[in-house]
Amino acid sequence: MRHGDKINNLSRTREHRKALLKNLACHLIRHKRIVTTLAKAKALRVFIEPLITKSKTNTTHQRRVVFSYLQDKEAIKELFGVIADKVTGRPGGYTRIIKLGRRLGDNAELAMIELVDFNEIYGKGKSETAAAQKKTRRGGGKKKKSEEAAATESQPAE
Repeated sequence: MRHGDKINNLSRTREHRKALLKNLACHLIRHKRIVTTLAKAKALRVFIEPLITKSKTNTTHQRRVVFSYLQDKEAIKELFGVIADKVTGRPGGYTRIIKLGRRLGDNAELAMIELVDFNEIYGKGKSETAAAQKKTRRGGGKKKKSEEAAATESQPAE
């Protein structure tokens, strides 16, 4: 029975799984997006999002904690430098998983996992225009009615 066992073992031993997630995380940090199987992408998201949260506070202790997971100095520099600067305002949800279909060889589900703030297609350019176009609806009806009432009152008075 597997009561309360929430971790996806990915058909690997603990050490093999740790090494796999460490390598995937380092490649994701370096390249900002990677293509892997859907199961590995979901496991990687659970692994890397707390590390990105830790990178928001750039202290020696947090660097050492993250280094104990990744064991890669270049990835740590990238994570605490470029990535931490971009995700400071984001409260969570640093990664996005996009399903890509199935692999030809073994019919495994493929997915692309990427860092959200480093995608130009879905990035800030689109959200800025959407934010400029979006208007609040709350209380908008009263404003129009009061303007129409002011316009009707001013017309008969003239």
